[in-house]
Amino acid sequence: MTPVLLHCDDEAAAANGLAESAGLQAKAVARHRFPDDELRLTLPFPDAHAFPETLVVYRSLDRPNDKLIELLLIARHAREQGVRHLVLVSPYLAYMRQDIAFHPGEVVSQPLIGHFLAEMFDAVITIDPHLHRIDRLDQAIPLRHAIALSGAPRLAELIAEKRDNPLLVGPDAESRQWVQSAAAVTGFAFGVCHKTRNGDHDVAITLPELEVAGRQVVLMDDVASSGHTVARAAEALLAAGAATVDVALTHALFAGNAMDVIEAAGVGEVWSTDCIAHASNAIPMAPVLAKALDRVLTELS
Repeated sequence: MTPVLLHCDDEAAAANGLAESAGLQAKAVARHRFPDDELRLTLPFPDAHAFPETLVVYRSLDRPNDKLIELLLIARHAREQGVRHLVLVSPYLAYMRQDIAFHPGEVVSQPLIGHFLAEMFDAVITIDPHLHRIDRLDQAIPLRHAIALSGAPRLAELIAEKRDNPLLVGPDAESRQWVQSAAAVTGFAFGVCHKTRNGDHDVAITLPELEVAGRQVVLMDDVASSGHTVARAAEALLAAGAATVDVALTHALFAGNAMDVIEAAGVGEVWSTDCIAHASNAIPMAPVLAKALDRVLTELS
């Protein structure tokens, strides 16, 4: 039986786009939340005979805690019904940033969540996971098919359409890999700021030694959460004479009032991929995901 792509209703647009690009049938999971916040999931397969041999689950793990329980329930149930191959397409992977204990007693979540996913799925495909102290996704998710793609080239193409010879700037050292990758695609000049973090909402930014006066600057990163890092970088760039500051990023996490924080700092436009559904989405990642998914399905079959 042809593989089926399973998704929840809140990600229907991106999931259906991937299904179309990959030539798969998309089916939705029905979800119900009880008064005590327990979840009831109903899969679109009436009995074990209706399940495909290979099931692709699309679930981006922003605001992840309920979603991880969903994955547990779906994966365990699918295995019990005879599904042979389970593939997770998770454009945003949660809990990847806690890769060491920053303070005594902290739980290091990256390998724990990574092993949790590896126990349930035969393959995991994601985009721009926040890997800082490791080089490969399979070091966090111990699977042969642990695939990390990047949104930077697609964002670079968009920036080239929107701005004439902009300066690409990363707001902190961890953003270098994405800014450098985008610069390699476009040939645009780039630099990286230095960030000092004093708390979740308290950061200080030192600009790179580049001439920014009069330049159209695009801040690039993998993810924006509280928005304060991007905001402080934008303020510093505008104070140094930048003509405009826009933002391009893979994951529009934007918790709480993050967009208000960014706009108040003087940022012009915000462009993101559709890894996380948001009003700023400007780039669909389905074509990139579909190519990787096709390779995985071929190798698993």
